[in-house]
Amino acid sequence: MDITAYVRKLGVAARKGSAAVNRASTMQKNEALVAIGDEILAQRDQLMAENARDLEAGRERGLGAALLDRLEFTPARFDAMVEGLGQVAALPDPVGEIGDMSYRPNGLQVGRMRTPLGVIGIIYESRPNVTIDAAALCLKSGNATILRGGSESIHSNIALAHCISAGLERAGLPAAAVQLIETTDRAAVGEMIRLDDYIDVIVPRGGKGLIERIMKEATIPVIKHLDGICHVYIDDEADRKMAIDIAFNAKCQRYAVCNAMESLLVASPIANDVLPELAGLYVNEGVELRGCEDTVRILSNTCKVEPATEEDWGTEYLGPTLSVKVVDDLNAAIEHINTYGSRHTDTIVTESYTKGRRFLREVDSSSVLINASPRFSDGFEYGLGAEIGISTDKLHARGPVGLEGLTSQKFIVFGDGQVRQ
Repeated sequence: MDITAYVRKLGVAARKGSAAVNRASTMQKNEALVAIGDEILAQRDQLMAENARDLEAGRERGLGAALLDRLEFTPARFDAMVEGLGQVAALPDPVGEIGDMSYRPNGLQVGRMRTPLGVIGIIYESRPNVTIDAAALCLKSGNATILRGGSESIHSNIALAHCISAGLERAGLPAAAVQLIETTDRAAVGEMIRLDDYIDVIVPRGGKGLIERIMKEATIPVIKHLDGICHVYIDDEADRKMAIDIAFNAKCQRYAVCNAMESLLVASPIANDVLPELAGLYVNEGVELRGCEDTVRILSNTCKVEPATEEDWGTEYLGPTLSVKVVDDLNAAIEHINTYGSRHTDTIVTESYTKGRRFLREVDSSSVLINASPRFSDGFEYGLGAEIGISTDKLHARGPVGLEGLTSQKFIVFGDGQVRQ
């Protein structure tokens, strides 16, 4: 197969498909989403069989238990995938939304209209449900998309893509509005991320290695986050119970997610009070602690704490390991977060309005929270519905990227014959 020609052919078709889906009404896009859901339900047995092929191949390749778990269509995940299509259909359509209208002295009315980005390329690993999530969000936001899933889920993804095409055609939209790269050749990714004549933006979802490669090689703008090094800072004016509940949830509610806490910072005046109880909770959950000198000293009679290295402060563990540091005050906490964090999600626990406001203003992250677990930083919890990912960039989209993040804005002007003097 000529990979270059194959990917370019998809790009040409996607550009034509984007024009059609941009013209589509909200009703037509919603009809397509519902039709895709109907097709998935009708093809349930076939989809399960194709997913079983992927699972069998994954076991033969020696994929770990965690990867196999993400790959599997359980009945609950299957139902959630269909339910997600309905949820996206129920969301407000951002396309064509007009805002910021104002009158100029000459009578012109100036505002902004929200428009699709065009063609979005999405590169992802493992979870085949991303095929549906990504297609739904791109379709509802008026974009065409080219999907490139991981080789481990190729049979599941191809079967899902057939359901998507059938649903689009039932709603009168071209199948080219959502296309899947149906080859596992890694060269397809390289061609895709340089197809700047036809693809407007790339969204990678996967491991650090994949995202680093795309950042290095892409000639197309990328919406991404590289690491999720998230912090909770317990201030000396924090409510003790609240602080313990939040710090425990932030780490232990789920480990292998980008908005789990990786570093805990505790103000020195309360460290002796809260750290022993927290450490006990963490140890009971099997969490390994790595701490600064003060942390090791405070917990010497409570549990074993490995001395933290400089590398620990900038590490995303994605597992049951936590770095802990005792800091002098809010100034030190903010400096630490801005030095070692990844601009993803950071929390302060405090009863001080002034300190909370300062933390919001000075911590340079895409999500900053007061008295709440960083585990809330995702599109669903923020009321955005589904999300395509989380961006730690500052340009275009930042934080959870939902429908609005997959659109841009253009200026619109209403006049009644004005000419410039």
